[in-house]
Amino acid sequence: MKVIGLDSSGLTATVAIVEDDKLVAEYTVNHKKTHSQTLVPMLDEISKMTELDLSTIDAIAVAKGPGSFTGLRIGSATAKGLGLALNIPIVEISTTEGLAYNLFGTDKLIAPIMDARREQVYTGLYEFEGDELKTILPATAEPIEDTVARINETGRAVMFLGDGVAVFKDKILELIKVPVSFAPAGKRLQSAASIATLGLKLLGEGKAIPARDHVPDYLRLSQAEREREENK
Repeated sequence: MKVIGLDSSGLTATVAIVEDDKLVAEYTVNHKKTHSQTLVPMLDEISKMTELDLSTIDAIAVAKGPGSFTGLRIGSATAKGLGLALNIPIVEISTTEGLAYNLFGTDKLIAPIMDARREQVYTGLYEFEGDELKTILPATAEPIEDTVARINETGRAVMFLGDGVAVFKDKILELIKVPVSFAPAGKRLQSAASIATLGLKLLGEGKAIPARDHVPDYLRLSQAEREREENK
């Protein structure tokens, strides 16, 4: 089976093609451009470079959220449009789960953190049992202090990754009471290869949905929606 992976949930735009157990191509950019400028051209470029026949694609795997509201909308619209055009399903992957999968095989607790603004992070807690990624805490939005407190309660060594590391690293080091490490640059941010690999697994388990049914999972209200609620 062959799956296209898309993730534009954060600062990074990333596209990949995975076929069975082979990564065919991955294109990742984290440099000052909006995803509306980059995502479709990136997909077009790797399609040309790999001579991809779109009719051979079995599904689109997309990071469904949480993450940037604008980025999620762009990624979801791209995935949905492609899925409808090709008449193939979509496999929705939690952004934090996709990040955690970057650290395949680690024996540490995995804590993806994305900067959610307002002194909060989008996060979750994960671990590997053999080759299986297990969810300890599903994706949530909370203050970084709450995340660190949860981890301290486990008593386990932890590895953090995600764009929240650059924002909250000092606070983490101040509060953490267990052995801590931070993923290196090549593993720290979103990877469409991880999204596509998880998508391929879930597709085999029958967990894809029709493209028309896909909607992103924002986890919380946008700033505009929060302001409207506050003004009522």
